[in-house]
Amino acid sequence: MKVFVINRKRLMIIVGCFVTIFLTGAVTLQNNIFFAKDRKLPIYCVDKKEKVVSISFDAAWGNEQTQTLIDILADKGVKATFFLVGFWAEKYPESVKAIFEAGHDVGNHSDTHPHLPKLEKSKVIAQIEDCNKKIEAVGAPRPILFRPPYGDYNNCVVESTNELNMHCIQWDVDSLDWKDPTPEDMIKRIKSKIKPGSIILMHNGAKNTPSALPKIIDTIKSEGYEIVPISQLIYKENYSINSQGKQLSANN
Repeated sequence: MKVFVINRKRLMIIVGCFVTIFLTGAVTLQNNIFFAKDRKLPIYCVDKKEKVVSISFDAAWGNEQTQTLIDILADKGVKATFFLVGFWAEKYPESVKAIFEAGHDVGNHSDTHPHLPKLEKSKVIAQIEDCNKKIEAVGAPRPILFRPPYGDYNNCVVESTNELNMHCIQWDVDSLDWKDPTPEDMIKRIKSKIKPGSIILMHNGAKNTPSALPKIIDTIKSEGYEIVPISQLIYKENYSINSQGKQLSANN
């Protein structure tokens, strides 16, 4: 059996190492707590007692399926939210009109779909405002909802949105339709993840979204949920957002 003898010098080195590790961990924890407290978050979902959810579509590149989606929503008696990129709205003004005339939310998805955290604040604001102007030029109402491209944000993005009297919106249920899953896989995924106050992410140009949407709506309704536009889901005032991005009403 080997016997290890620790002399005073070696003991001091070992103790010093443990102290260093402890202090480093303490500083890291303190920094994490500070940044978590200071971090600005968009709305990922809403604290709701009633079973209500929202379906949203991001429109940035194609337009072949937009009218089909509008027709399906009309057939199912559902209102949704469409987040439009500025250059898309400028290129397809008739589709923008069709969206808001059908009673859906018209949201802002930036002007050119950049990674906003890489931009200075004045350019972030310009991205949002330029998109608003292009949507308004078509005759649609000025958007009150903004979704950052790629879901990519930082404090500057959220603060800029708030300063423009708009709500920064994310999602808590991703259909992953952009990966071209089967309609059945999309239905299973959404059904397993929705909860009261959920915001579902879909895209107007995804391959299987039109064939999946009717069944998705039927499945959501069969679970006892009502589907409303995001503008009707969120709280407009007297609210807070917790560390998970859930919007909470100050009145509850």
